[in-house]
Amino acid sequence: MKIALVGYGKMGKIIDQIAVSRGHEVVARLNESPTLENLHQPDVVIEFSNPEVAFENIKTCLGYKIPVICGTTGWLAKKPEVEQMAIDNGTGFLYGSNFSLGVNLFFELNEKLAAMMRGFNEYNVQLEEIHHTHKLDAPSGTAISLAEGIIKNNAAFNSWKLDETDKEQLGIFAIREDEVPGTHSVYYRSDVDEIEIKHTAFNRNGFALGAVIAAEWIEGKSGSFTMKDVLFS
Repeated sequence: MKIALVGYGKMGKIIDQIAVSRGHEVVARLNESPTLENLHQPDVVIEFSNPEVAFENIKTCLGYKIPVICGTTGWLAKKPEVEQMAIDNGTGFLYGSNFSLGVNLFFELNEKLAAMMRGFNEYNVQLEEIHHTHKLDAPSGTAISLAEGIIKNNAAFNSWKLDETDKEQLGIFAIREDEVPGTHSVYYRSDVDEIEIKHTAFNRNGFALGAVIAAEWIEGKSGSFTMKDVLFS
């Protein structure tokens, strides 16, 4: 498979290594805007850039009918437009707030626990995410996905916010520390005890491997997908 990498920072470089180790050819490594010429006719684009340019990057590639795997967070207000574009152009789009196998299992566990805790109002729910100081958005896309999973399974909440949980708004603490790949925790606290589930990433390799697996999976498919489709369908 021919892969174009749009966004060639730390993640892009690790994805490059893993893709090549799995027998794929990386035909473009871009930190500039993608064009028909500099993409070099890939089978799929893996986009890990930054929130300011992600939407235009994805829009351009889908316009060329090239499927896109996107791991950039912080631009999701325009995600419905991108999803519709993939459908209209008969190509594939897959967004992942986190491509790690462990994190996607954690998402499933989070939803099951949220459903179990529904109705136990003596427990207050709080999320916490810790990332490296270079991360541009807060909260992380992974934390937002966790919050959305809780909201979907617990009618007590209708939205999330940064800071402490307050009535119908589920709280997320976003902490930035040097060189932390990503730690996410969900706490259920009462006056007498606490239930905690936690995922800790030791490095970025798990994210990169998941992105390449998603690229392998999406080939030949059209529509909008998530890592849940890749891992559990």
